[in-house]
Amino acid sequence: MKYFKSNGKLLLTGEYLVLDGAKSLALPTKYGQQLLVEPNQNQKICWRSYDENQSLWFEDNFSIDAILKDGFTSPNEISQRLIQILKSVQALNPSFFKHTEGFNIKTTQDFNRAWGLGTSSTLINNIANWANVDAYALLKFTFGGSGYDIACAQHNSAITYQIVGDRPLVNEVNFNPMFKDSIYFVYLNQKQNSREGIANYKKYKGDLKAPISDINSITQHMISCSCFSEFENLIEKHERIISKIINQKPAKELLFPDFNGAVKSLGAWGGDFVLVISQDNPEAYFKSKGYETILPYSLMIKS
Repeated sequence: MKYFKSNGKLLLTGEYLVLDGAKSLALPTKYGQQLLVEPNQNQKICWRSYDENQSLWFEDNFSIDAILKDGFTSPNEISQRLIQILKSVQALNPSFFKHTEGFNIKTTQDFNRAWGLGTSSTLINNIANWANVDAYALLKFTFGGSGYDIACAQHNSAITYQIVGDRPLVNEVNFNPMFKDSIYFVYLNQKQNSREGIANYKKYKGDLKAPISDINSITQHMISCSCFSEFENLIEKHERIISKIINQKPAKELLFPDFNGAVKSLGAWGGDFVLVISQDNPEAYFKSKGYETILPYSLMIKS
């Protein structure tokens, strides 16, 4: 049996602009996804996926010969996505499926799929490791995106991520704020579609040179920031920059105008998690607003 595991992800700075070369700060999460593979003799891929409660939420069987044929599809959306991934594996590593055995595959994850922590990216990275293909290339052939989530899947500490030319530039950084006990992550009760968010961002016709420069500066200052109030100011400045580009109100203005602290969207705006920084434990405030999932930094982030 072969076993693979990948970290989930949160994008702390540079959402949207990371696609156009901004230097972003990204954090791998303690939550992740596992892939277990064992051979079988029936020339099929027998796929089973389990959620954080160990409940089976998806299963299907695929003939390897059928998968590799042109035009093979499935009416099931999840099955079709897996077929696309496996076809892409074949394109990247043509020899991978050239043997007689099949595979029993089991995926497990320890986070809610609706949280937006990287159900897709952790799967892509695990499959890439199993098939010995480049995870960034496999992502490009399938889900698309900047690739920062793949970098988080592969690294166990905070990273800066930047697209230089056509390749990712990834550096591990020491992000260990003195006030991390004042940082929380609050789930907004709805999953955000990153592809839709990116499509809206692409509608912006203004010059991105100045905002990218500003985001790069914010990223560097956040990494070394040792002052609570300065970190709050950096968050608020970042929110104003992105708000202007995508023409959306920041999460605090829209949802939490009376909150005594800073709120920052992470990744595509409008769903998934927000980062909250507060001198006081904000759990009672957010629960009173109907937001029950509030995770402190120590439970969410790998370090």
